[in-house]
Amino acid sequence: MFTLKNKRRIILMLIDTGILIASYALSFILTLISSDVEASDALVYVLNFVIFFACIMLSRIALRVYQNVWKYANSAAYLSMVLADGAGGALALIITLLIGEHTYMGGWKSIGTIAMFCLLSLVSRFVYQQNYRIQSALLSKKYENKITVAIVGAGKVGSLLAEELLCYKGSHYRPVCFVDTNSDKIGKRVAGLPVFAQDDDVFEKMRTFPVQEIFIAIPQLDGADAQKIHEFFTKEGYRVKLYDFPRRHDDAPEGTRRVLREFKIEDLLFRSAIKVTDDSTADFYKDRTVLVTGGGGSIGSELCRQIAKCSPKKLIIFDIYENNAYDIQQQLTRKYGASLDLCVEIGSVRDRARLNAVFNHYRPEIVFHAAAHKHVPLMEHSNCEAIKNNVLGTYNTADMAEKYGVRKFILISTDKAVNPTNVMGASKRMCEMVIQCRTDSETVFSAVRFGNVLGSNGSVIPLFNAQIAAGGPVTITDKRIIRYFMTIPEASGLVMQAGAMADRGDLFVLDMGKPVKIYDLAENMIKLSGLRPNIDIEIKEIGLRPGEKLYEELLIKTEDLKKTENDLIFIEHDTPLSRAEIEEKLNALRAAVQSEENEIASPTITEVMKSVVPTFHSPDEVNRTAQDAEEMRVVVNADK
Repeated sequence: MFTLKNKRRIILMLIDTGILIASYALSFILTLISSDVEASDALVYVLNFVIFFACIMLSRIALRVYQNVWKYANSAAYLSMVLADGAGGALALIITLLIGEHTYMGGWKSIGTIAMFCLLSLVSRFVYQQNYRIQSALLSKKYENKITVAIVGAGKVGSLLAEELLCYKGSHYRPVCFVDTNSDKIGKRVAGLPVFAQDDDVFEKMRTFPVQEIFIAIPQLDGADAQKIHEFFTKEGYRVKLYDFPRRHDDAPEGTRRVLREFKIEDLLFRSAIKVTDDSTADFYKDRTVLVTGGGGSIGSELCRQIAKCSPKKLIIFDIYENNAYDIQQQLTRKYGASLDLCVEIGSVRDRARLNAVFNHYRPEIVFHAAAHKHVPLMEHSNCEAIKNNVLGTYNTADMAEKYGVRKFILISTDKAVNPTNVMGASKRMCEMVIQCRTDSETVFSAVRFGNVLGSNGSVIPLFNAQIAAGGPVTITDKRIIRYFMTIPEASGLVMQAGAMADRGDLFVLDMGKPVKIYDLAENMIKLSGLRPNIDIEIKEIGLRPGEKLYEELLIKTEDLKKTENDLIFIEHDTPLSRAEIEEKLNALRAAVQSEENEIASPTITEVMKSVVPTFHSPDEVNRTAQDAEEMRVVVNADK
């Protein structure tokens, strides 16, 4: 079928044929001038032309020279042409030598003709490419609605972005300069554009164009550097974008191309991209039946996505909320189709009969228990539900895991379980105790504890976004509050690694990086929206909520911390209670639930929870101690 692509290739071949004829004609003319030529010499040139033309064209086709789009050609495309012509010329020389002296016009003449042909071909391609760029640049300047941009990063990624914007006629942007910190590039030109130093003088230079937006094109840019560059340009009122993967590096599928996108809050607050799921982890889950309770939630659904990548024998999603379960089912079905044996079961971890039916039918080998109530203020008000769903639900699920011979059971816990100041945190600490006491079981029980997950259901990020969209104010409970954050894919990947290496009773603690002040988070999110904190959008303190801490903790006894082969995963060895002791605590909670089930925010429930979880303290006491410790740390650092 004759297409536009085939038409272009034919035109290129015809052009090359003309160049080769011109090269041989010029060579023949030079021979006429330099020496006496007989009539037979003309025939030799014609025969040589036919042989060389056939060999070189076949060589170019074999090396796919005509597959290149020459207006976007790079050094590799030009090199392929040189190699093709060299190979074709060598083959032609060998053929002429083999045929005989009547077709051999002299080695130096043949080599000179081939070199001339190759050079003229390269020049023609280069002229075409530069002509296209000049036309695109002139077109960009012709239309004033083009947005002028400066590209931060004059390296390979930045130059590719500049070329793309300059060559694509439909682009809304026109690059006018680069900004870089590399002294070897400053003052020079890349892709025809000047490179300026990233200092305070650069703003005066950019105003001469004038630059309207900033594009950052730096590969593997970590959070600290991203924040530094972002603040450097936004303080002058520039809008800043990233030339990066659609998602963070750790969650970008292989083969994903870079795109221009807006900054996200995780680009500013979090560490460099890390690969969290290695081959040994993937192999552990391959060909196994895996059950995820709460599989429709933020963490549960991401666990399902990452487990699906590991080619499990069967993946079972268990959730009480059918809409979320349906959503993740459809996502996985679209992506994997029949290659993934996926089952969705609707039910509650409170219902032992339903759990028994699911475990009996599927006989899972690995269970991730992510089903839980997690919202602190709501669980303070509905404290009875926290015990029924979190504590007793975990107990029910762990019982079924033992009954049906599950190989590994991994509980998803939280930093709020450490010295809890609220019912939700205390209930999760009780969940840890429930699974830690089963050290005599054939099932390996372990827990993974981490902090807030960025963008998860009920997290502060969606709240702030909604408040900014409504014009403010953005509400925070206290300016002093700090929290640990992790992205959903990163947290889920580390949970899977911890599950693969888990031993009986292990309590894994994930390295959450540096804690983030919620006030700083609010400021950054307002800036990312192109607005000014406390000028365009007010940040308003509303006071701590019931049961809320100023500072979250991740460990109970830091001196017992043990490193694993993964630098982001640690093990805390906490002495477990016996099954009998745990059963006694559970009976107290069951009795409290039974007697207070008809009450709203029963104080009895909270008191019983405090009695069974010794580390459960009042928020005022913990916050006062934490604030004293923080003030002491500030004084000590000041003295230093």
